[in-house]
Amino acid sequence: MADLKYYDIILKPVITEKSMSSMADRKYTFLVHPEATKVQIKEAVEKMFEGVKVEKVNTMNQIGKTKRRGLAVGKTAKTKKAIVKLTEDSKDIDFFEGM
Repeated sequence: MADLKYYDIILKPVITEKSMSSMADRKYTFLVHPEATKVQIKEAVEKMFEGVKVEKVNTMNQIGKTKRRGLAVGKTAKTKKAIVKLTEDSKDIDFFEGM
């Protein structure tokens, strides 16, 4: 496995209607590095956002889809998504404020 630093683990936030509605339950969704573990994701979120405490992390792997354009066949990139649930005494992630 690659030597991942905390700033390499979280790639970008997922901003969809479903992920925005789950923020009321203190759940935030991120695209993460495909080789990152739950423990690494938890540490990365706590280091990147000050005052945030993570209760649990759920992950899901999404395989790449096969796409075709004429005779050429290829695959889209595989991704990994993480849903991070914060504790009750934790601060909110200020990145998502005002959305």
